[in-house]
Amino acid sequence: MQLSVADLTCRRGGRELFSSLSFALAAGEALVVTGRNGSGKSSLLRLVAGLLHAEGGRISLTGGNAEASIGEQAHYLGHQDALKPSLTVQENLRFWSAYLGLEEKPLALALECLGLGELVDLPAAYLSAGQRRRLSLARLITVQRPLWLLDEPASPLDAEGHARLAELMQLHLTRGGLILAAAHGDIGLPGAKEIKLGASIPSPTYPGPARDTHESAQVGQARRATGEGQGGG
Repeated sequence: MQLSVADLTCRRGGRELFSSLSFALAAGEALVVTGRNGSGKSSLLRLVAGLLHAEGGRISLTGGNAEASIGEQAHYLGHQDALKPSLTVQENLRFWSAYLGLEEKPLALALECLGLGELVDLPAAYLSAGQRRRLSLARLITVQRPLWLLDEPASPLDAEGHARLAELMQLHLTRGGLILAAAHGDIGLPGAKEIKLGASIPSPTYPGPARDTHESAQVGQARRATGEGQGGG
């Protein structure tokens, strides 16, 4: 199985976030997308999930279910945990299992794996941010899907939760799964590939560090305004 992105362009609110983005992700591989705030990390995941329309380019998933969309073969975990506060921990997971098309199946093992085994009857409204994220992660292992799209998955987790997440991700990769994650820091996958959005474009004539493209544009505008760099009479 392989996820392929070719010449992808994303525009939001009249502003181009990135263009000509291309990469490939094979079974058993993980790719971590980094970059400053507003560079398009979350938008990229939403594009792959089919939740946003691309300005240009192509996204394809080969080797999977030819009759299913990419979104139907993926788990998308965004910033919001998508839980019903009035439902208990177990009821929330049961809801997602049914919504995602899974028949009746014991959920206790998934909850135990995420350290929620003693909270099955607690309404989600009383969970901490880290516990809410753990409950969201539980559906990734309850319903098997090959592609995981994870947006800052470790951000609200404590050290123990971070370790559990890393173990789950590594197990998913060992089984031939694919992971595309957006993050600002380490998520516990030392062998993952990395792509940085909003990165500087290296100069073909200057080997030193290149300026960020937006910064370079601002510098150029300032120089033209002050006359710096223009030849004298």
